[in-house]
Amino acid sequence: MTMKGPSRKQVIIPMSAENALSFMKNSSSNVANINRQLQNAKTDILVNYIRSDSNRITIIMNKVAQPSDLTIIDQFIKNSCDLNALQVEESRLPKSKSYLKIIGIPFYPHVNLQDRLTSADIEIIL
Repeated sequence: MTMKGPSRKQVIIPMSAENALSFMKNSSSNVANINRQLQNAKTDILVNYIRSDSNRITIIMNKVAQPSDLTIIDQFIKNSCDLNALQVEESRLPKSKSYLKIIGIPFYPHVNLQDRLTSADIEIIL
């Protein structure tokens, strides 16, 4: 079974709950203002909407944001008059937490030490 994780089109900004609540009060104007600053910087990225969790806001973009876009977003949020900038962390893209853990496979080295275990060997074992 596969599960869809966070999209790379999201920008996560950890902050205090009070800051998140304050920022969300004017979310529609914040979307417009961030989009204006992104357009002034000649990027083709736009904010679709903003959502809030208990200790962060998530900005949903139309494309994957670049580091320069994250800088623009950070500057806007930290300069927002309603927020305590000390309680706002740097924005980041989501990180995948999925991995494949293979356990219990015995390893029998090949006779020749120059040979390496290949993906075909793993497929046979599985």
